[in-house]
Amino acid sequence: MTELMEYRHIDPQSGTAFKLKRGQILRVIDPMGEQVSDLMAYREEDLDEYLSSGRTIDYANTIYVTSGHILYSNRSNPMFTILNDQVGRHDFLLTPCSPETFKIIYNNHAHHPSCFANLAQNLAPYGIAPDSIPTTFNIFMNVKIGENGELTIDPPLSKAGQYIELRAEMDMVVGVTACSAEMSNNYSFKPIDIQIYG
Repeated sequence: MTELMEYRHIDPQSGTAFKLKRGQILRVIDPMGEQVSDLMAYREEDLDEYLSSGRTIDYANTIYVTSGHILYSNRSNPMFTILNDQVGRHDFLLTPCSPETFKIIYNNHAHHPSCFANLAQNLAPYGIAPDSIPTTFNIFMNVKIGENGELTIDPPLSKAGQYIELRAEMDMVVGVTACSAEMSNNYSFKPIDIQIYG
């Protein structure tokens, strides 16, 4: 492992954004266990190129990407390589929870923090609009698919201190959250820690 360049603690139901340079390693840590983190990334020099769940799933031929897999952009360029995955179960199918998520799925019409809003707020200073936030890489999220195609969201398999490491394959703007959706986090909101090595 190379030198630790930066550490950030993401409070429950919040998010952050930062620049990540090619060759740097992003470690996303679940410090308490059973907490999801939504990740989104854009090419720094052209924000119209962004992380693509469809391209990644297509080329990996699996919905469960893990160590050794590459996460691709909408233009089929490598954005991340997963170097080390201590959990082995993440989701790349579902969109980040939004205010509409809580109205439609949870029947909650009151204000509720959401990954979409947290990403939009933190990515805005980099010139990224809310409509440019697609399906995120939902780290530690445990989504299962039934024989009839029905999705079940189970508690994350991550234990306290476990992490995933991703190597940046291009210069990027990256957004990361500590997820706000009850079902995703076994109905308990906890923080996420990130470390950047370079």
